[in-house]
Amino acid sequence: QLSCLLKMVTLHGIPKDLDSYPKDLLLLLSPSDYAATGNCRQFFINIGKANMDVLPREAPQRQQLLLEALECLRIPGTQINSEDAEILGWLVCDLRGEHIRSSGDSLLKGLSRCGSFLPEQEEAIRDVLSSGNTTFGPPAAWSAFTLSQLRGLIPVLDHSILQQIPK
Repeated sequence: QLSCLLKMVTLHGIPKDLDSYPKDLLLLLSPSDYAATGNCRQFFINIGKANMDVLPREAPQRQQLLLEALECLRIPGTQINSEDAEILGWLVCDLRGEHIRSSGDSLLKGLSRCGSFLPEQEEAIRDVLSSGNTTFGPPAAWSAFTLSQLRGLIPVLDHSILQQIPK
């Protein structure tokens, strides 16, 4: 349905009011298509708000969107700050373990909304959380409030982290 809608919308070129269309429609465009109506940063802000389930995790378009987002935001290495993580939105769910480890705390909020993780992502999240170098502090200092903030990441916690959390 989105593909059909995109064909209808772009029949006479990319419309100038593209931001007023459903965010999910943008998943089928590339930043270069969008460039005529805005900048790539705005494109990825909109993409980050789209329904990530429209594109399966394995979809080549989804991987391409992440690569283009990192390029647009001028993220040369693996460290991503909180502001860029906010712009990426659900695209943080596709970041590799090295991005998660080197970005630490700045990705945790976005990652907590992902729902599922690859094994390498789970390991990286555990490494970041168990290091204690987050706003949550070490697991031994966590409270019920901390756990409510970490809600989406609790399934990745292993026994070594869980046993450190005070009862």
